[in-house]
Amino acid sequence: MREEQINNPLHGVKLETLLTELVTYYGFDILAEQININCFKSNPSIKSSLKFLRRAPWARNKVEAFYLYKFKQLPRPSDDQHKLQPGERAVPLEQVPGNPAQIRKGDKEFFDDPASGPVKKKSKETSFKKNAGPRPKASPPSSPRRAVRRSQNNDDSSESPSSEPADPWGKWRDKEEDT
Repeated sequence: MREEQINNPLHGVKLETLLTELVTYYGFDILAEQININCFKSNPSIKSSLKFLRRAPWARNKVEAFYLYKFKQLPRPSDDQHKLQPGERAVPLEQVPGNPAQIRKGDKEFFDDPASGPVKKKSKETSFKKNAGPRPKASPPSSPRRAVRRSQNNDDSSESPSSEPADPWGKWRDKEEDT
């Protein structure tokens, strides 16, 4: 039995070819702004971007989605198709890729998931509030010797003859009275 073949525009397209087409048409500046991946921002090159995209499937999915829906101008997938990765999505045979979208620097960021929207930048206040809070208590003594020493020191202080609490300014007051 033969399985039905699906029409996938990414079939047979190497990642290197895909990336080269995007970079020659848009450039690294616009790709960095639209896709929001650091391999296009810091020291961008085809070789380093390929190395990163091969190791990070989430980034490759973002680039493939950008290629399909911005560069090839295919219509957005249905909800069922959207759950799949861009390389596994089927496109009806009657849909033909269009001309690449005209994107300028400063245009709003591309995002593949219409439900989530673009990635929002975190402010410094939210990260500060997130880390603020009570500090964890000190851990118990790590060595049994230290615990024994502490208990001996506490026993010595309980045997002291004075029942008054210690005055931290006592030595200073004694010096002042002598002068």
